[in-house]
Amino acid sequence: MDYQKLADDVSQKILTYYQDSSGWKVVKSTKGITVSWKPSNEYSGNVYRGEGIIEEVPEKVIPYMYLAEYRRKWDKAVKSYSLVDRIDQNTVVSHAITHTYGFGIISSREFVDMVHIRKYDGGVISTNSISIEHEKCPITSSHIRGFNNPCGYICSPLPENLAHSKLVVIIQPELGGLLPRSVVETAIPSNVVDLITYVQEGIKELNTGS
Repeated sequence: MDYQKLADDVSQKILTYYQDSSGWKVVKSTKGITVSWKPSNEYSGNVYRGEGIIEEVPEKVIPYMYLAEYRRKWDKAVKSYSLVDRIDQNTVVSHAITHTYGFGIISSREFVDMVHIRKYDGGVISTNSISIEHEKCPITSSHIRGFNNPCGYICSPLPENLAHSKLVVIIQPELGGLLPRSVVETAIPSNVVDLITYVQEGIKELNTGS
């Protein structure tokens, strides 16, 4: 697999979604977090964009988003999370198993993703991910294998308070199984709000040493 090309392609797609300001429809807004969606360019579903403020600088937020020693502590949506391979200094392969959601309506899912870290001018840092096949994570009957189309977290300094960051979450998952599309479209915006909330709370706990 040409990981460098894949990382470049995914990073460009995430940057494009990040810079694209047209066509987004707000579907959920709560606790200072906004979630929007628009039709995806990658598959027949939607791409979702969540935005919120994190009380930390991007250089510290981004490692917190993908390194296992941090993510296992704050992400209440995952049952397990690990890095199964390191491709280079800025590229890893992650393996995540989620909890069930919506009182068991959405059962546990498994995702194997390439995660690439990229820095841009102005202190902007992003994770850029896509699901892949990997020899260390063969498909089994234990979990439903989901697929993440190009997704990522983009963290930028907040102009009015450089000690804080704006976090933008771009996701467009295919959950697999026989889920009705209406169920998925109802669940994902709430999942994005939960994700950003978990990050906000987790960062505070990390900084206070609790």
